[in-house]
Amino acid sequence: MKFLDEQAVRELLRMEALIPVMEDALRALSSAEAVQPLRNVLSVPGHGGFFFTMPASVSGQLGAKLVTFYPDNKDVHTHHALIMLFRPETGEPLAVMDGRLITEMRTAAVSAAATRRLARKDARSLAIIGSGVQAQSHLEAMRLVRQFEEVSVWSPTRAEAFAREHGVRAATSAEDAVRGADVVVVATTSRTPVLQGSWLSPGVHVNAVGAPRPDWRELDDEALGRCRLYVEAREAASRESGDVIAAGHIFAEIGEVIGGQRPGRQHEDDITLFKSVGVAVEDIAAAGLVYRASGDAGLKPAWPADSGTAHRSS
Repeated sequence: MKFLDEQAVRELLRMEALIPVMEDALRALSSAEAVQPLRNVLSVPGHGGFFFTMPASVSGQLGAKLVTFYPDNKDVHTHHALIMLFRPETGEPLAVMDGRLITEMRTAAVSAAATRRLARKDARSLAIIGSGVQAQSHLEAMRLVRQFEEVSVWSPTRAEAFAREHGVRAATSAEDAVRGADVVVVATTSRTPVLQGSWLSPGVHVNAVGAPRPDWRELDDEALGRCRLYVEAREAASRESGDVIAAGHIFAEIGEVIGGQRPGRQHEDDITLFKSVGVAVEDIAAAGLVYRASGDAGLKPAWPADSGTAHRSS
């Protein structure tokens, strides 16, 4: 059985390869070709943390992620994880790998897959609310699916440092970052709304990846009311996301859009929202990509080399 620590995962995993793998996993999930239960959540008494168990079978891969989420962590990451892969034919363990970086990168790759389908083709400005690892990962992923001429970032802590490090503009407020933007990423640990609908321009696409609890919110009621809402999985989003619960409706799963069953953007002025809670098929498909890149042939490719929805751009 192979063990891959975070440094090994970092050397093997590339965002440009991960995005199409996420597209295929989401398509498989929405087409009933993948199996995943709702994740189990354990609140850690006295420490404000959460422990999640997330099994899945997708595209010839079988595994589970164990992940902790401590939103109040200051000097260490808020998320830590291990992902285990098993041989689907026999149940034999194949690998254990660090899942923190996979969680970080697959979240951004899924947002990129949604942005490819939902953002306007001529989107040129990006706003990011947040300045942590998800902000950094999303900046990389967003630039792979749209050609941005202007990027603005805001956070209450280190927007200036983030802007200097990545060569983008530090906004003076969340409103300053968002107004006029073509694509918005909300990647915070806030439990109350940080994005207001009154700031959103016609035609904007929003990716919201925080607030993963049913009583937490990233978006205000006006934002939810103005957006056409897309999610990874209806059942998971409806139970786990306070924003989705408040919205009261879901237009489509993004995998249905990738697979052609439901429409993406229909008009230039549509305001679209992809609300991500993170689902197990993403982690297992990403771990399978890492495992194959490590030189083992114990898992089948996620799709045939010469075909597959994931290879088509749109």
